[in-house]
Amino acid sequence: MQTELDSGIRKRIQQSPLFNGVTDAEFETLLAECTLKNYRTVEKMDYFKDPEEGLLLILEGLTEIYIENVEGQSTLLEMVQQGEVIGFSNLSHFLGEPSRPLDRHRLKLVVSKGSQCLQIPYSVVKKRLGDERVRDMILQKMSHRLANVYASLGEQIRLADEWGTSEPYVYRVKDLMNTPPFTVIEEESSQEIAKMMVQKTISSVLVIDQNGQLVGIITEKDLVRRVVAQQVCGPLNAKDIMTKHLHTISPYDYYYEALSTFYNYGVKHLPVVEAGRPVGVVTLSNLMAKRDRGSMGILKKIEGASFETLPFVKTAIYDVLSTLIHDDISTIQTLEIITKLYDRLSRQCVKLAVQSLERQGKGIPPVPYAWYLMGSGARGEQFMLTDQDHFLVYADCEGEAKDQALHYFSLLGEEIVRHLEQAGYARCKGQMMASEAMWRGSVSEWQQRIRTWALEMTDEQILVSYNFLSFRLLIGDSTVHQHFSTMLKRQLQHAQTFLYAMAQQELDNDAPPYSLSLLTLFKGRGKRQTIDIKKHALFPLHHCLQILAVHRNILNATPVQLLDSLVRVGELSSEFAEDIRHAYEIALRTRIRLSWKKHLRNEEIKTAIEFSEIRQWEQDELRSMLSTVSSLQSHLSAKL
Repeated sequence: MQTELDSGIRKRIQQSPLFNGVTDAEFETLLAECTLKNYRTVEKMDYFKDPEEGLLLILEGLTEIYIENVEGQSTLLEMVQQGEVIGFSNLSHFLGEPSRPLDRHRLKLVVSKGSQCLQIPYSVVKKRLGDERVRDMILQKMSHRLANVYASLGEQIRLADEWGTSEPYVYRVKDLMNTPPFTVIEEESSQEIAKMMVQKTISSVLVIDQNGQLVGIITEKDLVRRVVAQQVCGPLNAKDIMTKHLHTISPYDYYYEALSTFYNYGVKHLPVVEAGRPVGVVTLSNLMAKRDRGSMGILKKIEGASFETLPFVKTAIYDVLSTLIHDDISTIQTLEIITKLYDRLSRQCVKLAVQSLERQGKGIPPVPYAWYLMGSGARGEQFMLTDQDHFLVYADCEGEAKDQALHYFSLLGEEIVRHLEQAGYARCKGQMMASEAMWRGSVSEWQQRIRTWALEMTDEQILVSYNFLSFRLLIGDSTVHQHFSTMLKRQLQHAQTFLYAMAQQELDNDAPPYSLSLLTLFKGRGKRQTIDIKKHALFPLHHCLQILAVHRNILNATPVQLLDSLVRVGELSSEFAEDIRHAYEIALRTRIRLSWKKHLRNEEIKTAIEFSEIRQWEQDELRSMLSTVSSLQSHLSAKL
């Protein structure tokens, strides 16, 4: 093999910590046991199948490590570059751990074209383990790999926290576990346990005490090690052969928390426990079988989008929406998921807008800023892309800096609108966008603007204020946001007359009388006999909650968040809030399904529902929903 090595490759091998410091004679002896591998094309192999293969030193090129399940589906774990070593997991075989948690899921090595690697068998590694530098290198490399695993898991858990508990994007253990669990009592004989495992085709049973509390687990490995291998003559019971020191997990833990437990402890079975009682078992196979490899792909598509590829994101999000509607995921959870996607898309548009100005030589933001959504996007109700509603706030500054900020943020407002339009958001017909002078400005300018609005109290200004007060910070500086929010709360405390005018206008638009039948409701309302979900349900719900929340100094929240806050401050009872939440979900679900059907038929999307389209159970739901809307309006009226 030595003749195959050119001087450059030979020098690269000698500089590797595995060979550095040995004499020339020792190096030649060790090298003779190794194998040089040249890859002229892309190759995929089961390198980790045989631990005797040892380590693989990447001399040139790039390799990728995938985990592949029994169905052939694979997920990229890591990329390994020149000078790095692969195969440290094989060392566990020689450290007394013959069974690894990934044995049932193959690790695949994909080597790129033109790569060159040195296979270093375990026989060579064993000879070099006496060198302190080699041991330090292996420890350092393994620590580095472990750190990468933790970083990856940390990122996934961060995503899990961000996405919430909505199915199917973030699974909980209760959605993955095998239930009910197979259990035996402590006194059950090992023979009966073995028969059960064969008959049920299971690889583990849980052991419980007389109170039903989990005390141990018995796996196939336990039976072999403690019964068969020991050749015990006398009878053995479950308590004699079970593993007592257990790693368990809660049914409400996240998918990635379960996965990290498997990786950290090398176990194959995790009992799922609630209040000390076993409720299921989850295995690594469960996790891999349930993992939706495409569920997070949309995030990469959004965050990797350029101006040219922004239009494709809309299609991807609509695909997700279609799946959620088809899978009958609850309306609130569906909107939580879709809102997260739209939020990411909007943030990406703002980031691209800032980058675009910098590329054009227009500079970077001269002062910190905050960008806010208004309307349905801010309320978390935008299940399909509609028009733009947003505004921009930036830090106060004086003199020349003030002129620079005024000029820059006028450009940024236009650029944001251009990018959002490219992504599929239509320009707002009412021009409520950061590209307009009245929808951007410093904190002080916004303070004067809001003071003027409160004094005007026209019907048009009240409608604008409803849209504005349903704002939500999407991207920007937290200090600017804090100053803006503090200023706004202070201004609204001195605008009680304006809040009264808002409430009075809302109460002048009563919901249809819920005590009548729906047929009676529609009589005299024209030939179409319709009910408008936005006008008769969603808008009254939004407006009442907004006014009550502002009165309690609560801002910058979705309707669901407002409900929770109003319960906390004692404005609403928990029972009444639950009724409102239910009514809100009925209205949203009705609107979403109606609009989605029209979208699929390429029809104009409207929020009016024809009576002829409503089935009896839908009539009952709408009657209940309108009753709750009317009760909320009465609650607001009492506050006046």
